[in-house]
This record gives sequence, structure tokens and C-alpha cells, in this order.
Amino acid sequence: MSTILECKNLSKKYGRKQALDNITLSLESGRIIGLLGPNGSGKTTLIKLINGLLAPTGGKLFINGNTPGVESKKIVSYLPERTYLDETQKVSEAITLFEDFYEDFDRSRAISMLEKLNIDSNARIKTLSKGTKEKVQLILVMSRRAKLYCLDEPIAGVDPAILSTIINNYEPDSTILISTHLISDVENILDEVVFIKNGHIVLKNDVEDIRFNQGKSVDVLFREVFKC
Repeated sequence: MSTILECKNLSKKYGRKQALDNITLSLESGRIIGLLGPNGSGKTTLIKLINGLLAPTGGKLFINGNTPGVESKKIVSYLPERTYLDETQKVSEAITLFEDFYEDFDRSRAISMLEKLNIDSNARIKTLSKGTKEKVQLILVMSRRAKLYCLDEPIAGVDPAILSTIINNYEPDSTILISTHLISDVENILDEVVFIKNGHIVLKNDVEDIRFNQGKSVDVLFREVFKC
């Protein structure tokens, strides 16, 4: 496996607030990784730094050897915490927009996922339920043949259809980074977890190691570490 993401003494401040504090982290390719922590722990800040939406206060961040910019954006597919779709568009029009914008977008993959999740491509986005809009956004993001997928709070609750979509529609040698505080909803699809608390990495471990060597689920360990 190769390193897809590397943070070296990475820090980010918002005024006096230290959102990320001198973190060092390395993530390998071909893994589904949970970036886990309570609200305000630094998860979204890290994902925005990865996607070049914020500039670090200190330290370095590399994606496949490059700092965030034009080259990294070609290989990173990003699902933000909040919706960004033009709700006046039809689902099919959103697909065409992504196809025009991203060279690695696979239209046939998007259509296949829509069919599997029973979503009408001719429906206007504004007519869809909140859950269906989330699925459409996820489909658009996962239809790119990216090397790193960053999913910021992709689920609002247990939805096996969404989890199945995540597992079955990505490149095997790519990495998926899922930021969430809903541990039990995603635990069964994760290879590895990173716990983040108050801008610090407090744990990085394989899920199987936690289960077999510590004899507990990721959800239980999370509650112990974060006392929740």
C-alpha cells in the first residue's frame, strides 16, 4: 500500500481557537477509514484543509505527495457536510454537470446507482426528501474514479442502502475517509479508525485490532475515550 494522505505537524487556528493542534497523521490507500469525534473536535476542519478550502496555520499536508491545489483536486472527491446542489435542477442535469466538470466522472456508474436506489433521474431535486437528496449527493461523489473520497457526515441515521452504496461503488485501491459522530451506523464498513478530540489525534488503529485485541466494539471504545 502507498500513502495517500500525510499530515506533518498540521495546525489550524480560527482567531484564538485552536481547531487542529500540531497533528501528524498518515493514511494508506485501499482503506475505508472513520474520522471519528464529537462535534467541534476538528473533523470538518481537517477535511476542508484536505480539499484546499482552508489554509493551515502551521505544518504541512500532502495528498499523494502534492500539497492541496489543482493536482490534488483531480484525485479527491468531496462530499461536504451541507448540500450544495442546485435544487431547481433535475437529477439528470446534476449528473451532466458533474460529467462536464470532472474528467474522472463515470456516468454509467451514477445511473446504475440511481437505479439500485430507485431514484428517478427526471425528478427535480427540490421535490426529493432530505434522505434522497443525501443519496443523490453521495452518488455524484462516488461516481468519480478518485483516489481519495472525503465524506463529511454523509449519513443522518441508519440507512443500509447508503452504506451499501459506499462499499460497492469505489475504486478498490482508493481510500474513503468518513467523518462522523454516528459510530454504530458505520462501524461495520470501516477498516481503520482515527479518533480526534479537541484538535488532537488521540487514537489511530485497525478496527479488527480493536475488536480482537481489546475485546470491544469501536462504538464502545469511542464512548470510553470521549466519555459519552
